[in-house]
Order: sequence, then C-alpha cells, then structure tokens
Amino acid sequence: MDQPTVIDLFAGCGGMSWGLSKRGFRILAAIDKWGRALKTFKLNHSEAELFNADVTELKPQQIMSKLGLRQGNLDCLVGGPPCQGFSKNVPAAYRFLEDPRNLLFRYYLDFVKELRPKVVFLENVAPIYNAYQGAVRNEIIETLESLDYKVEAKVIWAHHYGVPQTRQRAFFFASRTGILPSFPPATFAQEEIRTLFSVTRKYRSAWSAISDLPVLENGEGYEPMPYTFDPENDYQEMMRFESKELFDHITRELRPKQFARIASIKPGEGLKNLPEELRPQSGYSGAYGRLDFEMVAPTITRWVFHPGSGRFGHPKEQRLITIREAARLQSFSDDFRFTGSYIEKAHQVGNAVPPLLMQLFATNILNCLANARTNGRLHQGPIAEALVQM
Repeated sequence: MDQPTVIDLFAGCGGMSWGLSKRGFRILAAIDKWGRALKTFKLNHSEAELFNADVTELKPQQIMSKLGLRQGNLDCLVGGPPCQGFSKNVPAAYRFLEDPRNLLFRYYLDFVKELRPKVVFLENVAPIYNAYQGAVRNEIIETLESLDYKVEAKVIWAHHYGVPQTRQRAFFFASRTGILPSFPPATFAQEEIRTLFSVTRKYRSAWSAISDLPVLENGEGYEPMPYTFDPENDYQEMMRFESKELFDHITRELRPKQFARIASIKPGEGLKNLPEELRPQSGYSGAYGRLDFEMVAPTITRWVFHPGSGRFGHPKEQRLITIREAARLQSFSDDFRFTGSYIEKAHQVGNAVPPLLMQLFATNILNCLANARTNGRLHQGPIAEALVQM
C-alpha cells in the first residue's frame, strides 16, 4: 500500500522528514551539499535516495529522472533553504536583498515549478517574513499562486506547539489540491487554560524534556547507555518511542575556566551573574547561561557545544547539555541517530526543524492530500487508507 511521498530539499540531517516519517510519509529523497548531514539522513531513512549536491548546480529534471517521477506525481516537497543572510545575527549594515545567501529560496521555487508537488512546505528564519518590506515573503507567495497553489504563511513559535524551546520560524504551506492549507492552532501557553471545548497546556520546560536521562558529570558518558529512570511525562514517553538504549548522551568536557564559570552560577543565571574574576570581557547576554527547572529552553543553535554561545548549561548538573539532551529540546526522538564528530552533531541538531512541528502539521498536509485522492484531479498514486483516516 503506497504512502504519501516526500522530497526534502536543503535537507540537512532531516528534521522535517523525521517528523513526517513518524506519521507514515515515505521519504523518497534528500538533497543537500553537506555530506555529513546526509550520512545522518541515510542512517535514519535507509530507503531514501541521497543527492549530495549544491542545489544551485542541480537541475530538478535530474532528480525526476533518477526517481522516475513525472510532473505532478510527488505528494509533498519540504525544505528549509539556508538563511544566514536574513539572520538577526548579521549586522543590519551587512544585510542586503541580493546577498546570494538570501536567494536560495528561488532555487526551491524552481523545484516547485518543475515537480509541481501537491503540497509545498517551506521553512525559514522569522525575519524572512517582513524582510525588505515583505518583498521576499510576497515573492514566495506570488510565485506559488501563479502555479495554482493556495498559500498560507505564518511565523510560528515552536513552544506554542509543545516543543520545549522558544524557536521562532516562518513557514509557507501551499496546496493545489482544492483544500486551503492551514496551520493547526497553538495548544500550549504560559498557563494552562481549560474550557468546555478545549485544553491549552502550559509550555513544556526544558527540564521536563530531559529530567529522565541518566545523571552525568562533566566529561562523562558512553554509548550505548541504558535508561536509568522511568519516563516522568508524556513528552519523555514520546521521545523514548521504542528506544531501549541511549546514544550521544556524552558530555563535552569543559576547560577549567569554562567549568568554573558554569559551576559559579545557579540554574537560570548567566553571563551577568558570573563573579567579576570569571566574567569575560564581552559576550552574548545568554552566554555561559544555565537552564532552570521552569523555563522553556532558548533556541538551540549550531553552537550548542560551546558554553560561551548560549544558555546551554545543564540546570541540575555542572556541565553542558549533551547532544542527546539538545536533540530532545529540538524534539528528535531517541531513536534518531547522528553521525560525525561532536561539533558536527551539534551543527546538525541546531540547524534542524523540530520534528514535532512536522508531526503536528502532517494532519493538515494529509487533509490536503486526501482531497487530491478523492477527486482524482491531481493525485496519481493511492494514499494509504490508514493515513487518510487520521
């Protein structure tokens, strides 16, 4: 029985695909120029075809020929074009629309033009939504509409959807199946709200995501490692899925001064709370910060391996969070395996789209695809009955 098909463009290690695969989607291919990330992708999606190539030098027809796809066959194209040129970390004086790093979304749209997937899902940093008076947002929407897609664009906070991290990203959801694309409503808030018809849950804290993982001291860890505690909540149960053991729960040993800084502050504190003799001359406001027991984690970045680059200190133990803990905060389930060095794994985690978001969005994608299957106008292969009924 066939399943909804996906191609992941600018795939990285595959956060978007991992979320969709949990809902039964079949990942046909991943395209990315970073070979290490694709090795991770292949480890977790063994049947996917890999295209280790620069998208600017790759023709969509090559992908279609390799996969045996005709225009309109593909169910879903997803992807997150690299976004450094839009990032707020780049000083405003150095941001300009024609920066080559700002134009990669156009190559994504070229793939849409050739593949004509039934559903399109594009992710990027939040500033793309309003950048240059909305020029980029409008170009994406107008291009998709010219190809007969209905489009919904929205800036989303991940913690509003149950991801234990305050990650803000822009999403473009487009469908040409006759069903207007829409995002599910947020179901988490600062405080729990109960009505006769719905429950809005309290944001998941970072600690609630990782508290069941084995206790480690600075520099400790090995793999595979057994679980030593039972799961304490539904999120931890979801993250464990069918896993029987842990990988990547290994701490990166801090240098003496780094350790002294982390050890000198309390959970929830950071750079400004460091003793004067340990305080660096400059740094990010969240540098050398520790998570606490109530707060949602800040954005997990590719620099999660370095204490001076963010609030990456463990809330209870005097150490940095591990790759597995960072992956938990990104909503990668424990059965997802990473490859490469510690720093390469950190980059893969930090660059990913939280899989849980795509698991949640999958329901709305399936609604669009179910309509294509029912009316027969677009879909050229059956969608699994079980998925249509979800």
